[in-house]
Amino acid sequence: MLEACHERVHRMLALLARLREHLRAHGADTQAQQAARDVMRYFDQAAPQHHQDEELHVFPPLLAQGDPETVAVVARLQQDHLQMESRWGAARQVLALVAEGRINALSAEDEAVLDAFTGLYGAHIEAEEGMAYPAARALFDEAATAAMGEEMMRRRG
Repeated sequence: MLEACHERVHRMLALLARLREHLRAHGADTQAQQAARDVMRYFDQAAPQHHQDEELHVFPPLLAQGDPETVAVVARLQQDHLQMESRWGAARQVLALVAEGRINALSAEDEAVLDAFTGLYGAHIEAEEGMAYPAARALFDEAATAAMGEEMMRRRG
């Protein structure tokens, strides 16, 4: 489930990249406005749930095992989550202007805001999938993994 969320993050970041290209060619037409709303919906709703899943289920057992390298990576991932939240706020303001048709083009400052937001995700996902998830997987048996999945689904309704 966690890796599937990463696939959706990649799709939304790709949509954001296409939106930025579309704005340069066509302005904030109906397609651009809808794409901006789609990106906002995902990062408003699903991304925070995903981060909460990791904060509740993946990071605590990794920190508890006490391996210094793992603890350092988890600390960086937790810091990334805080930065993502902060940078999302700024990126969302730009996308809201597009979604409302209030701007037809992105300024250099808008582009920088979106770059700052999207730039965090590559290394973050790589560290989670390359180290954190495999290490966590090794700590959980099948019943614990199933319980974790059930709790995640329950929180989502």
